[in-house]
Amino acid sequence: MNFTMTRSATRFIRMMIMADGGPTAGFRMHVTPGGCSGLNAEIAVLKEPQPGDAVVEKDGVKLFLPAESRLLLDGVTIDFTDTAAKTGLVFQDPKATSCGSHAH
Repeated sequence: MNFTMTRSATRFIRMMIMADGGPTAGFRMHVTPGGCSGLNAEIAVLKEPQPGDAVVEKDGVKLFLPAESRLLLDGVTIDFTDTAAKTGLVFQDPKATSCGSHAH
């Protein structure tokens, strides 16, 4: 899988799994196009992957990724932000155009 997770994102995901799951649990990211970053994600801690999910071990955390997510995450950096405006995962996609600029 060709995506990167920052240290803060990895730590956030690991904490979520420890809080909500057991030793076999994983972090499911269902990524869809949209939003300013170019990507939105529904996240959940699940005991086991859904049918069709790939199980990806990355930096010591177990991710459950549906097929669409695997395509959309190609080349993306997953970061974690904790600001007044937003707390959560941020997807930095070099392929996406930022808000307000329209590529033709």
